[in-house]
Amino acid sequence: MTLHVGAGTFLPVKVEDVTTHKMHAEWGEVTEEAAAKIAAVKAAGGRVIAVGTTALRLLESAAAGGAIAPWRGTTDIFIYPGYQFRVVDGLMTNFHLPKSTLLMLVSALMGQERMRAAYAHAIASGYRFFSYGDASLLLP
Repeated sequence: MTLHVGAGTFLPVKVEDVTTHKMHAEWGEVTEEAAAKIAAVKAAGGRVIAVGTTALRLLESAAAGGAIAPWRGTTDIFIYPGYQFRVVDGLMTNFHLPKSTLLMLVSALMGQERMRAAYAHAIASGYRFFSYGDASLLLP
């Protein structure tokens, strides 16, 4: 996989209705070899854990047809609560800022209440947030 993280990753959502938010685009590629390995893991009952939100967005874009497939291009996929994940089963990421698309993405994966509880624990424990902060492994 190859990914190019866009600066728009860090832009806040400025609309009340998230379905009207214009998501930034990021470029990436899932090679034939990578798609085959991911498909084999899924077929064997294994889990696909994305490392980073850009990787997750790219994998879900490559699985837009229902299953992972080789894919190359830009994606503006916006993942927020209610999204049905096709290929990704977990995510390693940092703690994201409020009102960000990234917080919406992790809430889509884990559920809003679980993320509220996790973030309350992180704040109470002094965890660091944002790009160079502490990491979390999110397994629904």
